[in-house]
Amino acid sequence: MQAPDFAALGLPRQLVRALDREGITTPFEIQRATLPDALAGRDVLGRGQTGSGKTLAFGLPVLARMAAGPKARPNHPRALILVPTRELAMQVNDALMPLGRAVGVFLKTAVGGVPYDRQIDSLRRGVEIIVATPGRLGDLIERGVCRLDDIQVTVLDEADQMADMGFLPDVTELLAKTPANAQRLLFSATLDGDVDTLVKRFMTDPVTHSTAPPTAAVSTMDHHMLLIPPHDKFAVAASIAARQGRTMMFARTQMGVDRLVAQLAEVGVRAGALHGGKTQRVRTRTLAEFKEGRTSVLVATDVAARGIHVDGVSLVVHVDPPKDPKDYLHRAGRTARAGESGAVATLVLPKQRRSTLAVLQKAGVEPAQTRVRSGDPALAEVTGARQPSGVPVVDEPPAPRRGGDRRQGDRPYGERRYGDRPQGERRFGDRPQGERRYGDRPQGDRPQGERHYSDRPQGERRYGDRPHGERRYGDRPQGERHYSDRPQGDRPQGERHYSDRPQGERRFGDQGRDDRRPDERRAPRERWSDERRRPTPTR
Repeated sequence: MQAPDFAALGLPRQLVRALDREGITTPFEIQRATLPDALAGRDVLGRGQTGSGKTLAFGLPVLARMAAGPKARPNHPRALILVPTRELAMQVNDALMPLGRAVGVFLKTAVGGVPYDRQIDSLRRGVEIIVATPGRLGDLIERGVCRLDDIQVTVLDEADQMADMGFLPDVTELLAKTPANAQRLLFSATLDGDVDTLVKRFMTDPVTHSTAPPTAAVSTMDHHMLLIPPHDKFAVAASIAARQGRTMMFARTQMGVDRLVAQLAEVGVRAGALHGGKTQRVRTRTLAEFKEGRTSVLVATDVAARGIHVDGVSLVVHVDPPKDPKDYLHRAGRTARAGESGAVATLVLPKQRRSTLAVLQKAGVEPAQTRVRSGDPALAEVTGARQPSGVPVVDEPPAPRRGGDRRQGDRPYGERRYGDRPQGERRFGDRPQGERRYGDRPQGDRPQGERHYSDRPQGERRYGDRPHGERRYGDRPQGERHYSDRPQGDRPQGERHYSDRPQGERRFGDQGRDDRRPDERRAPRERWSDERRRPTPTR
């Protein structure tokens, strides 16, 4: 029996034609399962193997509903797609933007690490769909440039990862700002207890579609556990990185990622680093270089493991074994996507063997265990490893970026930008060499006798000039006495001065303690504390 096409699932004709232009003609299993209910306006819970087509499963119903409705008001998007990471937001936007353009629906990403200006301008012009991370969307709402009153459809993509990353309070707060009767679509590789909290509070009679078990046990993916001696770990990782084909390697920490990339460059392997400590511009460029094949190795933390889709990744390497089964599943899901084949290798030291086996068993994986060293034929057979060149990698200047990301000097030779002009081109304020303008005359370059500003004949008086000896206010001849100039003792005998008074002379306030008339004297006043000290008379 032939599988139904997009038109048979109820998708509008405009979107079907747009999909045809993109070369997408046959829906995936998750799309066939969820599209009819989502197009009918029902709340949908979708669980599918990573790389199974969840983006179009929720994106197509959202586009269809937005295309059938009115244009968005300024600062009031009509659909919200929440994702956990910036890379996933951009990936969703890139996948849906060509389809949205075909039906007149505008999309905009709202993610951290980039300036607010463009996001605010787009919201003010009006966008139907906003693809956002929880943190940046909350900031835009606080600034008063985004309101969720008009939201008709809300999508949570990779909901389990948002819960794992601690976004659950932010997501709950954002969903509470949307209308209670809005349609809600939740898609994830796993549906666990944390996600169930959101489902019970915000979804109404949801229909659940699960197209794959929450394990990585798929027939197109091979799992290997490589048991290596501790001193040989980097040599094994470097030989795997030097293989032919596109490879993703995962380390546990940002520092570990940067260290491994630097060490690989020293032995002749060019690799890109992707983690949350990089700026968004660097992360976007690194991912683009990996997708376009300019680098064949991408070293990342788990920030890149969730939802990032890169075609043709044939091997995933866990340089540091994951601590959680979910992390293993999402890392491994970067290969064998959408029916492709791939392999997953985990480098395990002797002391890590027991704990790693327990994690893989919880993930539903039974790996093939192999003891290897650098240069072993078994290592080359499993991973395609080969010896690195040993010639250190010299950093090349970055390729020109699109939009406003290009830095000063980072452009092809000869490209003209604002402020550039051909040699010799004259602009306002330019003048030929030697042309004289007001105030340009060199000192002494004037006819004899011509007077210039600030020139004056000798002896001419100006404001502030005075002849020698002329008296002005405050001047007095030497020896003239002034008020308060008299030195102490410089007065005739017997002359009284201010503040002088004969000994014994009394002034106001000088009266002594007993120097009062008898009728003015009073007995000392008793204090309250004295009264308390009096003995109580006995009866």
